[in-house]
Amino acid sequence: MASKQKIHFEVSERKILLRIMDVVFVLATLQILSHFFEFDYFKITATNFYWTIFLAIYINLFGTIFEMYNLHVANNRFQTTKSVLLTTSVTVLIYLLTPFYTPILPSNRLQIIFFFLGIFLSLSVWRNLYIIFLGSNRFIKRVVFIGSSKRIDEFANELIKGNPHYLVSGYLATDDKNSPTNIEIIDKDNFLEYLRKNFISEVVVTVDSNKTMAPEIYEVMLKALESGISISEYSKVYETGTNRLPIHFYDKEMFKFFPFSRSNQNKLYLFYTRLFDVVFSLIGLTGLLILLPFILLCNAFGNRGPLFYKQERVGKNGEIFNIVKLRTMVVDAEKEGAVFAKVNDTRITKFGKFLRKSRLDEVPQFINVLKGDMAVIGPRPERLVFVEQIAENIPLYKTRHVVKPGLTGWAQVNYPYGENLEDSLMKLRYDLFYIKHRSLFLDVNIFVKTLSTVLFFRGQ
Repeated sequence: MASKQKIHFEVSERKILLRIMDVVFVLATLQILSHFFEFDYFKITATNFYWTIFLAIYINLFGTIFEMYNLHVANNRFQTTKSVLLTTSVTVLIYLLTPFYTPILPSNRLQIIFFFLGIFLSLSVWRNLYIIFLGSNRFIKRVVFIGSSKRIDEFANELIKGNPHYLVSGYLATDDKNSPTNIEIIDKDNFLEYLRKNFISEVVVTVDSNKTMAPEIYEVMLKALESGISISEYSKVYETGTNRLPIHFYDKEMFKFFPFSRSNQNKLYLFYTRLFDVVFSLIGLTGLLILLPFILLCNAFGNRGPLFYKQERVGKNGEIFNIVKLRTMVVDAEKEGAVFAKVNDTRITKFGKFLRKSRLDEVPQFINVLKGDMAVIGPRPERLVFVEQIAENIPLYKTRHVVKPGLTGWAQVNYPYGENLEDSLMKLRYDLFYIKHRSLFLDVNIFVKTLSTVLFFRGQ
């Protein structure tokens, strides 16, 4: 008799569960309040059902901005409480200020307190139930590898670092030699029994496309497939689980990672992104003009020297353009030559640190966006000297130049900082993932995550 399969939720399933149950708990709590207390501000009826739609949109939108759907935050009580409080506060404020789509403002202020507490307590209770009963242990996905023993540890470590909810339980070697490894070796004659006893939900094949596999291994895989076990190729598992591509220093063939997103040639998508770039640039530059007196005053005391600076960067198709930024380093920061900026860089001035943390130093680049050198969203533009240096070690690095560089991008919102080749490789994995999956949905995702970065002062 087959063992009962353990419960497992995929990353996407977890996020959907959180979003749906957030709304369900809030609406149920508000209905209970309106039934048992003198709370008339929010009552769901057939004629005003659209109120619930806008409340659900606000909760999901501001919850995303304040990282309620970041799974690392969702498993931490303190961070969850902070996110719930921020989400509730902004949701209530915006909901009260949009009376055309929501109930008119109540004359009794006690109604607002009920409304706030109803949302805050319902989200807090649900999120604590989630941590207690649906914690990370429920989400561990046990997999086994099939492939050459030489790189099993490398593949396993990469996957687990990218997504800690994977557990590589063992591997079946396709070569004659079993190289030393920290992962349990599985005998092909006992493969199916191992899958059953260890509650394995997926078999991951790590064999290179240019290498053949022995017929007996295919036979084992076929039997596993027939028993209901999912079989996937490593690069697809890695890409889906980490939202980046499995690029390595030695990779040279970009064809392995095709096709690129059709949006790169979709004229309607390109029109809308360009329209967004222009509109948002005008808004951003207007905001900069409003803040300019404050910036000038602070610059005079904590960042003496020119306010702006220009620097050559590599754009789309390798073309060079001059980027415009607010200066954050001392005037002679590169008197000894160009070097990567690093964490706690002594060249950054006191006011420069604030400009970087708040991302205000990037705002003048809206000028480059208006000129068409850059987009709001895309891979960050790099200096030519660094591009050449990195490309010598990472052959695929220049592939990121097939689209316009951006003020913010998938690498920026997912990877905090870069100061060496390892960091450049990791950022390239995210950049190529963006180029491959570029879409309106992904752009919106990046934009919302960028708001979180700005609000929480996570700029570098």
